[in-house]
Amino acid sequence: MGQEREGHEHVERRTIGAGALAMGAVGLGCMPMNWAYSGSRRRGEESVRAVHRALDLGVTLLDTADMYGPFTNELLLGRVLKERRADAFVSTKVGLLVGEQHIVANGRPGYVKRACDASLRRLQTDVIDLYQLHRADPEVPIEETWGAMADLVQAGKVRALGMCAVGARAARRPGARLHDGTIRQLQRVQQVFPVTAVQAELSVWSPEALDALLPWCAARGVGFLAAMPLGNGFLTGTLTPGEGFEPDDLRARHPRFTAEMTAANQPIIAGLRRVARRHGPEVTPAQVALAWVLTQGAHVVAVPGAKQERWVRENAGAAGVRLTAEDLSEVAELPAALGSWD
Repeated sequence: MGQEREGHEHVERRTIGAGALAMGAVGLGCMPMNWAYSGSRRRGEESVRAVHRALDLGVTLLDTADMYGPFTNELLLGRVLKERRADAFVSTKVGLLVGEQHIVANGRPGYVKRACDASLRRLQTDVIDLYQLHRADPEVPIEETWGAMADLVQAGKVRALGMCAVGARAARRPGARLHDGTIRQLQRVQQVFPVTAVQAELSVWSPEALDALLPWCAARGVGFLAAMPLGNGFLTGTLTPGEGFEPDDLRARHPRFTAEMTAANQPIIAGLRRVARRHGPEVTPAQVALAWVLTQGAHVVAVPGAKQERWVRENAGAAGVRLTAEDLSEVAELPAALGSWD
């Protein structure tokens, strides 16, 4: 354990929001442990070990949601938090309900407060560090939902509030940028209670947040949690074109993961490998992709998903990769990803 603790300082710590909440620059997205990816590859004990290793390495942000499972991911994390709550920065989400064949939003104030209590029980903690609104309920004014979340802060059950960006496939006004809808929501809720963090996709192959959302956060001292910084695993360079996915894996329906598009986007991986080689034989394309995310601002925290210790270690190592101006220029010149939800 002593050697593992020495590694703690290798993950740079960053602060987000007006409250200067501190966490490792690389976090742990816990969704793959229980939801959205291949069910046959889920191993509860293996995931528990991965969470422990993350905390040993200073990867303190554990990002989950009540819908992951549903509920089982929070239960899994609770097993670790029962022993190591002081080592972790706990983020969970509210606002989405999972049905048999669909997902619906629920932003009713009463529901939000009951959901928070349920998350606290599953996580085996007295307080959630960051409580995020997963999606706004179109039937409920977002100010009412956010007000209920603010009440949870006043009650001492939550330390800070965050919001997840509207999804890429959500309806947008003609000519609007991807995150214009999210920014309008943020402007509304800021009038009710401060936003500490925004979570949205940001990666080498999905850089859209750089256009407006990331600058909006930077200008207001709001933290940015970069979701899917490894492009749902594509940017690791470990996926084989044409290999396919299990039916319950979200990538089985993702237009960028067809055999044709996976092959067509290989030049992106080749470029990341070229940069990685300049930093030594042990540096991987995934680490370069994460390091690129971390260069986008001191208020940015990368949140790659992982469910195995080896990937947790590799992701944590990205915090020590320092990209040069030459590296960044080469990444900027990589071809845009082919295949889109739109």
